[in-house]
Amino acid sequence: MLKNRTGIIHALDVEDLENAIKIAKNVEPFVDAIKLSWPLIMMNGAKAINQVRKEIRLPIIADFKVSDIPEVSSKIVHYAIEHGSDGITFQGFVGKDTMQECIRVAHKSSACTFVVTEMSHPGAERFMQPVGDKIAKMAKDLGSDGIVAPATRPERTSEYRKIVGEHVMIMSPGVGAQGAKVGDAIKAGADFEVIGRRIYQAQDPGDSARRFSETIAQLKKQLLLVQS
Repeated sequence: MLKNRTGIIHALDVEDLENAIKIAKNVEPFVDAIKLSWPLIMMNGAKAINQVRKEIRLPIIADFKVSDIPEVSSKIVHYAIEHGSDGITFQGFVGKDTMQECIRVAHKSSACTFVVTEMSHPGAERFMQPVGDKIAKMAKDLGSDGIVAPATRPERTSEYRKIVGEHVMIMSPGVGAQGAKVGDAIKAGADFEVIGRRIYQAQDPGDSARRFSETIAQLKKQLLLVQS
C-alpha cells in the first residue's frame, strides 16, 4: 500500500534512462511514488524499471494502462512486477474478466492495482465518462487497491470517491500541464495528485516538486481545520 506523505505521484514520462534516474533522485523527498510509462520502457527495456527502483526508496508504479484480454494482460502485469514494479495501472473498460485477472496476479506479489475509470484528456469525456461510474464500482467490488480519476474534472473525482468509499485510493492525473490546478483533486477526494511535465521539464525538478508538496501540505492543513 502506498504511504500518503506528500499527496504527489510523479509521472516521470521521459525516454532517457540516465535522466530518469537523475530526476527520480531529485524529487524523491517530495513525492510518494514514481510513475513510469511506456516511452522509457520502449527505449530501454523492462529492466529500466528495476534500474530506477534501485536508486530510490520510493514505490514504482508501472503506468501501462493494460488493456488486453485476460491472458495477455496478466502476463504484462506479471512481468512488470518481476522487473521491479510495486504497482500497475490497467484500463477498466476491458471488463470484469481482465480486471479480475490483473488484480489476482498483482496481489499475488503484493503489488498495488489502480483501475483507470476516466482519463484526464478531453477525449475521455465522450467514451470513458459514460461508463466510468460502473467501472469504479466494479473496481471496488473486485478488490482493487485504487482507481485513476481525472484531476482535470475534479467534480468527477468527487463522484468517484462517493462510489468507491474511503478505503480505495484515488490518484488523479492532469495537474499542471493539462490544466488542473494543484490541490483541486485532493479537495475533491483524491489521495494523490499526479504531476508530470511541470516537474520533469522544470529547470530544477526537485525544487518544483518541493513547491508542489508545500502547496498540498498547506491545503491539507486547511482541510483538517475545516473538518475539525
